[in-house]
Amino acid sequence: MRIITLFFIVFAGQLLTISGVKAQENAITPDHVYRKNIKTVKLNQKGDPLSMPVVTLNSDERLELSFDDLDNDVKNYFYSLVLCNADWSPAQISAFDYRRGFSENRIQDYRFSSVALQRYTHYSVEIPNRNSYPIKSGNYILKVYLDSDTSQVVLTRRMMVIENKAGVGGFIQQPVSPKLFRTHQKVNFTVNTGSLNIVNPFEQIKVVILQNYRWDNAVTGLKPRFLKGNVIEYNTEQDCVMPGGKEWRWIDLRSFRLQTERVKTSEYRRDGTDVFAMPDYERSDKVYQFLKDINGKFTPATLDNYDPNFEGDYATVHFSFPVPEPYAGYDMYIFGELTNYECNDNNKLTFNGATRAYEGSLVLKQGYYNYIYGLIDRTSNGKFNTEYTEGDWWETENVYTIFVYYRPLGGRSDELVASATLNSILSRK
Repeated sequence: MRIITLFFIVFAGQLLTISGVKAQENAITPDHVYRKNIKTVKLNQKGDPLSMPVVTLNSDERLELSFDDLDNDVKNYFYSLVLCNADWSPAQISAFDYRRGFSENRIQDYRFSSVALQRYTHYSVEIPNRNSYPIKSGNYILKVYLDSDTSQVVLTRRMMVIENKAGVGGFIQQPVSPKLFRTHQKVNFTVNTGSLNIVNPFEQIKVVILQNYRWDNAVTGLKPRFLKGNVIEYNTEQDCVMPGGKEWRWIDLRSFRLQTERVKTSEYRRDGTDVFAMPDYERSDKVYQFLKDINGKFTPATLDNYDPNFEGDYATVHFSFPVPEPYAGYDMYIFGELTNYECNDNNKLTFNGATRAYEGSLVLKQGYYNYIYGLIDRTSNGKFNTEYTEGDWWETENVYTIFVYYRPLGGRSDELVASATLNSILSRK
């Protein structure tokens, strides 16, 4: 009787552990930094800091994760991969069925900063590797945590593993609607399902469209318009249309000694540097002008022939957005990869009545940055909106990424089976 009781205690404990892990996975927010000492998080294809974190299944392609710890010490950072569905909910499938190697791995490649006034420790790791690699295509959350304790989450990043089983192609055009003709862009595309076993394309195929690598305003829930054998055509006037926006603003922080582009002035202290950016103004009513940008991304870099990874310095960068009157009922945020594409207290700007401007600051590493300003209606807790601060133009250069997911009959997760990248200028019709 005691043995049976002990068995049930152990079994119940295992169930609690499993449910606790699942609860933790469900609580994880993708692309989020949980610790203030963690800065300059990048996850991209090896050697290309402006790329999306996408690799092909069973290939030699690698992603590189890197970040800085401003505590300037050595910590035991571990990482693991969690398979998710197309909507980024954790897949109800055992880890043994989607990855090989160790369930968690320590990040062992680190280096203390040198030259830089701000002391920090730079960490990096290449993924996948022989210690941990996926065996199933789909969405994954890369989770980094402290001391092998999954409850001490430090940061998360989205990554995609693709197995090319289908094809997708398309083009960009102006919408037909007179209300959207001058301000929006329409994505037309088709999916060739090839040899996939498609019985019900409305349920088995899911499509996600990203504009400039952003997940916060991704287009989802698309339904096919025409079915022609193995070809599924999407050409919906309402669902596949997105605001064009404007070219991203920029600031060149590759040197703190030189007066680089869009830097007004710099102040130097014994323990740090303050950089004051040139004021930014409303441009929703300004005529469209093409300016080459990096579509909201940033890249660490220096002009002094230093290695930006461990020799790049940090500064507190001050931004200002002068306006005649504050936007009543709205909160303003600065936005881009430099803010993890999030809106929170860290990148919220405050209206200063004395200067008649919204003001805020970010701690940034030397590099080249894109960003925009936007508003959120505080009464309705609405979405991030740039209509009044930036404006929308059909001519704007944007990058659209189309991901196609497939759920096999009886499958327990969404497979990523195709992707395509469309440029609104190069792919225009």
